[in-house]
Order: sequence, then structure tokens, then C-alpha cells
Amino acid sequence: MAKASDLVKRLLVGRALRSGQLHEQLLPKRLALPVFASDALSSVAYAPQEILVILSLAGVAFYSYSPWIAIAVIVVMMTVVASYRQNVHAYPSGGGDYEVASTNLGQNAGLTVASALMVDYVLTVAVSVANGVDYVGATIPFVAQHKPQVAIGIVILLTLVNLRGLRESGLAFAVPVYAFMFAVLGMIAIGSYELVFLGIELRAPTADFGIVAEQSDLTAFAAAFLILRAFSTGCAALTGVEAISNGVPAFRKPRSRNAAKTLLMMGLIAVAMFGGITALGLASGVKVADPSVAATDLLRPDGTPVGPGYHQQPIISQVADAVFGGGSAPFYVISGVTALVLFLAANTAFNGFPVLASILAQDRFLPRQLHTRGDRLAFSNGIIILALAACLLLWGFQADVSRLLNLYIVGVFVSFTLSQTGMVIHWTRRLRTEDDLKARHQMHRSRTINFFGAVMTGLVLVVVLVTKFAVGAWIVCIAMPLLFLMMKGIRRHYDNVAAELELTEDVDMTTLPARNHAIVLVSKVHKPTMRALAYARATRPSTLEAITVGVEGEDARRLREDWERRGIQVPLKMLDSPYREITQPILDYVKSVRRRSPRDVVTVFIPEYVVGHWWEHLLHNQSAFRLKARLLFKPGVMVTSVPWQLHSSTRLSGRPEPLAPGGVRRPLQRSSGEKDVNRR
Repeated sequence: MAKASDLVKRLLVGRALRSGQLHEQLLPKRLALPVFASDALSSVAYAPQEILVILSLAGVAFYSYSPWIAIAVIVVMMTVVASYRQNVHAYPSGGGDYEVASTNLGQNAGLTVASALMVDYVLTVAVSVANGVDYVGATIPFVAQHKPQVAIGIVILLTLVNLRGLRESGLAFAVPVYAFMFAVLGMIAIGSYELVFLGIELRAPTADFGIVAEQSDLTAFAAAFLILRAFSTGCAALTGVEAISNGVPAFRKPRSRNAAKTLLMMGLIAVAMFGGITALGLASGVKVADPSVAATDLLRPDGTPVGPGYHQQPIISQVADAVFGGGSAPFYVISGVTALVLFLAANTAFNGFPVLASILAQDRFLPRQLHTRGDRLAFSNGIIILALAACLLLWGFQADVSRLLNLYIVGVFVSFTLSQTGMVIHWTRRLRTEDDLKARHQMHRSRTINFFGAVMTGLVLVVVLVTKFAVGAWIVCIAMPLLFLMMKGIRRHYDNVAAELELTEDVDMTTLPARNHAIVLVSKVHKPTMRALAYARATRPSTLEAITVGVEGEDARRLREDWERRGIQVPLKMLDSPYREITQPILDYVKSVRRRSPRDVVTVFIPEYVVGHWWEHLLHNQSAFRLKARLLFKPGVMVTSVPWQLHSSTRLSGRPEPLAPGGVRRPLQRSSGEKDVNRR
């Protein structure tokens, strides 16, 4: 059974890598771009559409505000990209926003950023996969009918790919992401050429459709609120920008320079895609409505509602239809790669979340197992936790993109704002000690960029909270404080344990116990019992006795007769058990021995069978396991297992020992630039 499980694990995850092969997993820029930028690039597939969906609530007339909203989103995006280029140079250890906030604003600010990022990483997976399922569901009815199940299946597949290691996931995702970039940029270039230079009129499938305004006769305040809501929704295009600052250690050297270049490339490509799709969508007359009311509010050219059987094409598909034609090969290519890259956008979170969790675990804010690398040198435990959380979210919200988007981007703008504020403090502190004029000029420029970024992202955060709180963002506002308190509690626990175990001058750990009372548990006179007795005598205890529990009178009598007949020199004590219970009489007896001699130690020797089949564990050692679990809580009591190998165990004797589930790895040491930020 174990051999079969090892084979399955090797097929799914691959051969284990040695710690010395970690450098082989580092990424060049051409692979780092699709790995870390897939989320930011894929958001252009839905961010322009969501702007139009919100504006459609007030009717087609409000589409005239979309170019200005798009320009505002682009300004914020370029500001954030420029700001994070300063981050990767100043803090290349991979701590990202968490490290910046912790170092410059304090521990609580760092944990606030960490909780915000963890929530947002989970939402990134859920939103990206759910949106990709929507694209596939447009052509495959089965997928549309089983959205949650299909979405969860995609998350599981992505989990397996990422468990195989960072380089393998980069190779797997590079082709689809690059295909998406070239296809969309090519579509924008061809569409713009036809529109501007050839004078060809682009017509989307919905160009002649009308929209019933859900909110007519808006007051100035209500109209402004609606425009701000559309802006906050469009800011989903910024998600994923921070991932590169968290993944700097995954880049080849020089890490900071390569990460900054990759970040700039990602920003320029994302801006070109976002602006191009928005412009061509408006030029071709794209009409979209809220999916919940599209059946009644989206009107055909004859003025009749489209009805519940109508499937609303995403904005990219409509633009591709206008540029290339609905049945053309480029149309299907663009629709296919868009759906695929939306699935792969979740990979940004699969690279960011485990690294962040690893750093938090090393700082003792999360369980230490999250700092351990798996077989393929990836942070496997973090990957699995992220996948489980995303699957729960997809199931709970039935993979509904509109509902999930209401929870989105709150966390990322919390981290943006605190990170940029921390960078302003960082540069201010550096300027106090720097005398070189050239270096000071560079720091002043960086501080100005980060200050502008902090102000800009802070304003966006306020807008997002105001416009999205009532429609779902309140869930995130509850989840973040809960994560914050959980991490504080974990750190408090680790600190308490460390203080409890710390050696002090008044504790002399070299002093031996006064005496050692050895107790051997006996169920019958057989080979395991005799081995346990022999081993106990070899330890030279102060006293040695065997005890058994007399549940059945006849069995107890035969055991005593057999003991005496064999002339075993160790005294046998029979414990009474009127209620036929085995564990409690032994615990009571051990407690009485301890009570008589508090300064002594009691060692309990338990014979155990070593078996070779999984089902044999169900048939043996159950009483021993329960007894050991109870004895571990008794102070001054040592428990020693004395194994007896049954014949079935020989089938495993020659097999190399893999790291089984529940096994322990020692985490790899971080480099000098990746030290615990709380100990700087």
C-alpha cells in the first residue's frame, strides 16, 4: 500500500529534489513574467467589462464616463507599478508588503498587511477560476451547469502543477500566458489600424442593443457614487501587481534588477491591454448588463428583452467578433486563450501565498510547518492550504463571479497603502544618514514616488470600502481582523512555550532523578513481553515490576500460573478492574507510585507489534496507543515502546524510507538578506 502511494505521489508531483538543487528552480525573466504577471494581465479580461456593467445600471448614456474611469485606473496602475519598483530594490528578501510594513510601521501594521494579502490571494484564485469557467461555459453547457464542481476541479489541477515546483509551473504556464498577450495585443493593433487608418466601422454583436436603466433620474450624489463604484470595480485590474515584490527570491541574480524589469514589463503590457480593450469595446458599441438582470434589461434591436436563454458574451469575445468576425479562427483563438489564462491567473496566488506564509511562519505568526519546503522545493503546505480555502469559497459562492468580485481588491489596497506609507518612512530614515548627493537625489525621487502612491492608493481604498462594503466587502472586513487575531494568538503561544522551556540558572538539568521505577505492561507471557522485560532490566532501574489488569478472572489466573511456572524473576502485580476498563487502572497505579516518591521518575515499558499492512494497524496496538496518549500528560512519567516485528513487517524492511505523510523536514535557511524582520 505504501509503495503504491509513493508511486502515485511521484507521478503527480515528481521526484524529490535535493536541497542543493534550489538554485535550479530560480526563474529567468522570460519565465518569471508569466508566473507572476498572469493575474495582473488576465484582469484585463474582466475589469473593462465590470466598469461597463456598473455604468449600465444608469443606462447606455453613462458609458460616456468609461474612458475617464479607464484613464483614472491606468494612472493608479502606473503609480503602483512605479512604487513597487522601489520596493523590490529596497526589500529584496521576498517579504514584500509585510516586510515593508513590519520594519517601518511596526508589527501590527505588518500583520494587517499579511492578513489582507492572504485574504486577497484566496480571492484571486476563486475569482480567476470562476471567470475562466464562465468563458468555457459559454460554449460547453455541461460546464455552465456544474460551475462550482468544475471550478474546484481546476483548482485541484493547478495545485498539482504548483506542487511540482516553481520552474515546472513556469514552463507549463509560459506558453498560454504569452499566447494570450500576443493574441490580445495583436487584436488591439489590428482593430486600431482598421478603425483609424482604414476607416472600417467595427460592430460588436450587441452594438444595436439597448439597456433598460435600473437607476434612472439619478441625483448628482447618486450619479457620482455610481461612477466611483465603477472606478473601484475597474481597479480589479491592479490585483497581482504586488506579487512580484513577494517573489523576488524566485528570480535569478541580480534578483532586484530582474524583478524591477519584470514589474515594468508587466505594467506596460497590462496598461496597453486594459486601455486597448476599453477603447475598442466602446468604439464597436459593446453593450453589457448585470448578469442577474441581463435577461430583462438587455434589449434586442426590436426592443424586446433578450430573455433567460441569452448568453452574454464577455467584452473580449465581442471585440474579437467585431475585429475578426464571430466564426473566424482568430476569434476562437482569443476566446480560448482568454479562458485558459484566467485559469492560470490563479497561479500568481499559488506563488505569492506560500512564500508569504513561509515568512510569517518563520516569524512565528503561523505554524512552523508552513516554512518547510516539500519534495519539489516548493512550500507545499502553503499551496495546499490556499487551494482548500479557494475551494471552500468557490463552493460557498457557487463560483459566481459577480458575488466574488464584491469581496475583491479590499485587501490588496490595504496592503498597497500601508506598504507605500512604510516606504516613505524608509526613505526618510535613510536620508537622515546619507551624505552622498547623488544617493540623496535618488532617495528623494523614490520617496516622492512612494508618497504619491500612498496618497493615491489610500484614496482608492476609501472609495472601495464606501462603494463595496454593503454589497459584500463587509465579509473581508471581518475575515481580516480574525486572521490578525489568529496570528497574534499563534505568536503568543510560541512565545509562551519558548519562555516555559528556556533554561534558567535556578534549574539544574544535570541532576538525575533520585530513583527510576520501571514498570512493564503485560497482557500475556509471550515473546514481546519477554523482550520488554529484558530491555527494562538492561536499563538498570532502581525497581522493576510487571503489571497486568485482571479483567477476566480465568485469564488472570492462568497468566499468574504461567508467570510462576516459568520462574520469571520480576514480580507481577495484578490490578483490579471491576468495570473491565484497562487504561484507567494503569493510570491510577502510575499516579500512586508518583505520589509516594515525587522526586523519582517512573518509566513505563509497552510492548508493541510492528506490522507491514495498513489493515493490521486496526487489529493491533489500539490499547497501547490509547495508554501512551494518556501517559504523555503525566509529569515525571517516561513512556518507552519496545517493538516486536511480526513477519508481515519484513516486506518493508529493504525499502528506502521516503518522507511519509506527517514526516518532518527541516526548513532551508534563508539567505542573509532574508532574515527575520522582527530581529533586524
